[in-house]
Amino acid sequence: APLQILTGFAMWCTWCIGHDAGHGTVSKSTKFGKGINRIVGEITHSMICLTPFVPWALSHKKHHLNHNHLEKDYSHEWMIREEADDMPPFIKATYYIRMAYLPFLYFIYLFTGIPDGGHVLFYGRMWEGESMKDKLDGALSVAVSVATAGTLWHNMGTSDFAVVCMAPWTVMGFWLFMVTYLQHHSDDGKVYTDDTFTFEKGAFETVDRDYGEGVNALSHHMMDGHVIHHLFFTKVPHYRLHAATQALQKGMKERGQDHLYKQIDTPDFTQEIIKQYYNNWFYINEENIVRK
Repeated sequence: APLQILTGFAMWCTWCIGHDAGHGTVSKSTKFGKGINRIVGEITHSMICLTPFVPWALSHKKHHLNHNHLEKDYSHEWMIREEADDMPPFIKATYYIRMAYLPFLYFIYLFTGIPDGGHVLFYGRMWEGESMKDKLDGALSVAVSVATAGTLWHNMGTSDFAVVCMAPWTVMGFWLFMVTYLQHHSDDGKVYTDDTFTFEKGAFETVDRDYGEGVNALSHHMMDGHVIHHLFFTKVPHYRLHAATQALQKGMKERGQDHLYKQIDTPDFTQEIIKQYYNNWFYINEENIVRK
């Protein structure tokens, strides 16, 4: 088990590099950048992390463009707590068993298409309006992931594949969900509607969380540099997030705007995700929705 946990964390750290490739920030070369980012993304995401790179990059870009929008956000489905009694029976049932599927939420996200659409089979809102060329491009990433998983499964056998590959993959998925959830949920966090949303307002509702110096560094400052990432997601690569965050903090303090910046020390991150997810699930309180 310790080896699977360490391997899963290493996969999470590798996933963060593929995340940068999805934003086009691994290489900004005018001539070769697009190709370099694609190669890095396919290796880190489609192969090592069994996450089809192009479909993931598509849904993730839409998340960044609509962060903390009540209805248009991706990766996060915001449900109004006060409307819980009126929700369909299936949604109510998933709420009551929410802790049972917590470790498998990334698998559910990729394969079932909840809430964004399928990343392996192409259906749902993320593919609306996308061209056949884009879908074929995404299918190439799916083929790379399926071929990688299939080759490993065939050569290792089911039991070894499950223990050596899928157990760490599940740990990676837990890290991914934990980091993503905590970056976008706080007690005073707000979401916006069409009438009130702006890109900047949504970005400043994200949260920088300090997991500890070592974990922050190994995770390429994905947790403690998230606000600046949402403000400049196509501009600042992971190796500049720490310095850029320090500059953001300094600049906002000098301008008397530091109250807009959210930062929470979260050294007990595993306990925090369990507590927050158990208490809040995907609910947002009506009082935290800015409607006008």
